[in-house]
Amino acid sequence: MASAWLLPEHIADVLPSQARRIEELRRELLDMARSYGCELVIPPMLEHLESLLSGTGHALDLQTFKLVDQLSGRSLGLRADTTPQVARIDAHLLNRAGVTRLCYCGPVLHTRPAGLQSTREPLQFGIEIYGHAGLEADLEVQELALDVVARAGLLHTTLDLGDARLLRGVLGDLVLSGAAMDELVAALATKDGVALAGLSQSLPAAVRDGLQQLLGLYGGIEVLGLARQRLPAHSLIEAALDDLQYLAEHLQQTHPAIRLGFDLADMTGYAYYSGVRFALYAEGSSDAVLRGGRYDEVGAVFGRRRPAVGFSLDLKALEALSPPTRLRAAVRAPWGEAVGLRAAVRALRAAGETVVCILPGHEHEGDEFDCDRELVQIDTQWVLRAL
Repeated sequence: MASAWLLPEHIADVLPSQARRIEELRRELLDMARSYGCELVIPPMLEHLESLLSGTGHALDLQTFKLVDQLSGRSLGLRADTTPQVARIDAHLLNRAGVTRLCYCGPVLHTRPAGLQSTREPLQFGIEIYGHAGLEADLEVQELALDVVARAGLLHTTLDLGDARLLRGVLGDLVLSGAAMDELVAALATKDGVALAGLSQSLPAAVRDGLQQLLGLYGGIEVLGLARQRLPAHSLIEAALDDLQYLAEHLQQTHPAIRLGFDLADMTGYAYYSGVRFALYAEGSSDAVLRGGRYDEVGAVFGRRRPAVGFSLDLKALEALSPPTRLRAAVRAPWGEAVGLRAAVRALRAAGETVVCILPGHEHEGDEFDCDRELVQIDTQWVLRAL
């Protein structure tokens, strides 16, 4: 019999030091999102399965825990991603005509971890902008993403840009099955030229050549010029390259220190993204800190197709990459029943101070607070004194 205190694999408690840092970061990022005009929404953890998985694709279906509602008998799911829920809120509950900026932060559950060290219970933070099809919204979301990692204290970050329309332009009018597309996208992402050649051998020569050209289109901004030379002439490809050029130029102006990268073969989230997609990498992590892009089809299954762009990240993973923060300054106070002492403690807490009352017999224990002052009695008055 397993020990009662053991948790499922890739599920863990968050202990005081980490929990404090995560909560401080959560509050700071939500305040920052509000400074951009984002409104907070809190979708439920549990929804009817058909709503939760509408239009999200096979991958999210496999990541979703499923159960039966004991009240209605209908199938329910524990959310594995919050974006479809926010799209439902925008489409049906808010139903606004103009631009809507929304943010959220809450746990999601995955049936399988993304990697060996990954959690199955990420704390997902995200930003969504609905209602504007122009690149101004893409640029705002990307700048907000850069502000997020800057607030978290991450250094030496790289913003990697791509576009789902490039593959669609290369394929042209060709329609492939879902399984064939998945294999093709996987080969492109891993730069597996042999696998790509095998998968595309029955395709038209122009498509085969375009797919092979995509494999080598990664690097700095010079990649965009090479893509114009090597990829076939197609309106989707031209529009994608123009948009990437625009975004790169503006980001370099506003964030001259940021390193920009382009991997035009990386089609991560191909079935989800409708245009520019991006990922932000930081020193010390092999995986992206956050991912985002444009997904104009996300609300279509809810009966309201609206332009949409955003990003999301795991706040737990972000905190793990962030530098340590200083402990919060606090006041050390004795425990006692004296009316004056208890009134002094209440007054300090009302003024925003953290007051740690030392219980009898625990005078020498450490804690999660930096007690730089103490509350002492001088004559008949309780006053603060530096430690």
